[in-house]
Amino acid sequence: MPCTWRNWRRWIRPLVVFLYLVALVVSLPLCVWELQKLEVGIHTKAWFIAGIFLLMTVPISFWGILQHLVHYTQPELQKPIIRILWMVPIYSLDSWIALKYPTIAIYVDTCRECYEAYVIYSFMGFLSNYLTNRYPNLVLILEAKDQQKHLPPFCCCPAWAMGEVLLFRCKLGVLQYTVVRPFTTIIALICELLGVYDEGNFSFKNAWTYLVIFNNVSQLFAMYCLVLFYKVLREELNPIQPVGKFLCVKMVVFVSF
Repeated sequence: MPCTWRNWRRWIRPLVVFLYLVALVVSLPLCVWELQKLEVGIHTKAWFIAGIFLLMTVPISFWGILQHLVHYTQPELQKPIIRILWMVPIYSLDSWIALKYPTIAIYVDTCRECYEAYVIYSFMGFLSNYLTNRYPNLVLILEAKDQQKHLPPFCCCPAWAMGEVLLFRCKLGVLQYTVVRPFTTIIALICELLGVYDEGNFSFKNAWTYLVIFNNVSQLFAMYCLVLFYKVLREELNPIQPVGKFLCVKMVVFVSF
């Protein structure tokens, strides 16, 4: 059978393997030449080691994405999974570029941080799609459950009504971070251009401190809503083991940071 766009599932994986090998043949000599040209210090060694990990992680992620595309049997679940898998190459490339050129780190980090918010949105979409497909009467199932009280530190707050109210507020609590994060990232970029950002300096005279506090509050509330959502629907979500998947997502964030 000839290689055409219609039967792309047949030849796409060999093509990706070939392109990866070509990239290795081209990039490794360039890296060695860069090491010889520059004085080999700690920064250069770190950049070279990061490049090795980049060449390892990107093809693994691409292969996982390709496997989903080739075996595209559950689009409503595989779409958010593919979006989440794109997080690894984006974060890897961002970290490598920022390590090589620290002066432009704030600009490439803007794209990375916006994608982090998009990943959390996709993860919530993955859980919602799974529950909707498997339990069409999910609201009725929630209404039949015992009343769920708030977790610490919101124990004193009135409990959300079981059913559609709790489902909506948990989703809204998670998705608010997907709006807050890109918004604060754009503000950070503007502050950097104006010279008032001062990243890493805990002082109330710069913008970075306020943005870090605002981002952390938003993220912690999103995590709280996600944990509450899981606690209420633990039995229904157990087949897809969402805790391990979400921990993997957060590990990508922390390790690359």
